[in-house]
Amino acid sequence: MRINRILLSAPLVVVALVIQVTILARLQLPGAVPDLLLLVVVGLALIYGHVGGALVGFFAGLLADLAPPSDHAIGRYALVLCVIGYAAGLTRPDSGRHRSATLPLLVVIGAAIGSTLMYAGVGALVGDTAARHVGIVGLLLSATLYDLLLAPFTVPLVMALARRTDSDLLAGDGSGSPGGSAGDLGYGWLTTGTGLKASRGAMKSLRAGARIGSQRGSLLGKSARDKVGRIKGVKRL
Repeated sequence: MRINRILLSAPLVVVALVIQVTILARLQLPGAVPDLLLLVVVGLALIYGHVGGALVGFFAGLLADLAPPSDHAIGRYALVLCVIGYAAGLTRPDSGRHRSATLPLLVVIGAAIGSTLMYAGVGALVGDTAARHVGIVGLLLSATLYDLLLAPFTVPLVMALARRTDSDLLAGDGSGSPGGSAGDLGYGWLTTGTGLKASRGAMKSLRAGARIGSQRGSLLGKSARDKVGRIKGVKRL
């Protein structure tokens, strides 16, 4: 990852984790806990792509595994967020900009469901049966609902910050994005006027060259006729 991406991702992940542990986890909501860290990873992955999303997800999950009051095996949530970040980054369009909010919304829903299922599945492999006592269906419904309620306030902001600080993306938008094309179209009258002036200048130069060529041709023809006349005159003598 580039330095500017690390400088943005690290504070966002830390702030999201602090808010989730100190505020959201203490609300005593039924079912799952609102996963603000997941939404930050999804928002960054939608801009950085699958590689950047996987890296951000892994380190964010590892930080959550180490942060108190963690009561699960270290690396469990890192694996979950790494897979979620990779999958969310695969939905990034080639232009780097989503035309509507439908795709990010579907990614949030898929991330909420997928993270809950993977977290419960990895927990079952290591012997953690807490999801069975709570109920996997209740966890899925509550996690999806809470993440959808937080997504409009989190994901667009994270995506905007990532897009603003990503110098490569800004450079690509200036050269090959629809915005850059619109700018070229907006200033098309300047290029058109320049082209007309250039074409007029070329026509003038061609006309001048043709006149000069015709004058040279007439002079050469006249000198040749004079020379032939002189030769014929010599022959007459």
